[in-house]
Amino acid sequence: MQEAYKLSILYYLAFSLLLIVSAIMLFEHKIGFSFSGVLEYYTGNEERFIPAQSVAGILKIVLPHIFVFGLFAMVLLHFLVFANIKYKKNIIILVYATFAIALLEIFTPFMIIGGFTFFAYVKFFSFFALLALVLYLSWLLFHSIAYE
Repeated sequence: MQEAYKLSILYYLAFSLLLIVSAIMLFEHKIGFSFSGVLEYYTGNEERFIPAQSVAGILKIVLPHIFVFGLFAMVLLHFLVFANIKYKKNIIILVYATFAIALLEIFTPFMIIGGFTFFAYVKFFSFFALLALVLYLSWLLFHSIAYE
């Protein structure tokens, strides 16, 4: 693998780690790491003066995230597909899982405001699963270029 390609992967992985850290910080600050925090953020709480999210409000957040999640996953998985990894057949599972969990992460707020409170748990799962997948994919990439 060329040095320039390795360097671009390393920079991308560094920015990916910054993205993960900032995502955790924002999630904790805006929503919190509790089931009630997720429900309050999306459905509101009159006692604490938290307004309910509307479909239009969530749509304003979701629209740019669709493009960014897709682009981020595509670049990360593009690097992974062309990396020197032994088990190439398992990568297809990671590709489908990454896009499926990213879609869950993006669209669960609509279900929460639709009255399906169970999806607050799905929101937690999809958020942490997506971060875990990005960390795992980043580790695979780093491992593939470090030990080449």
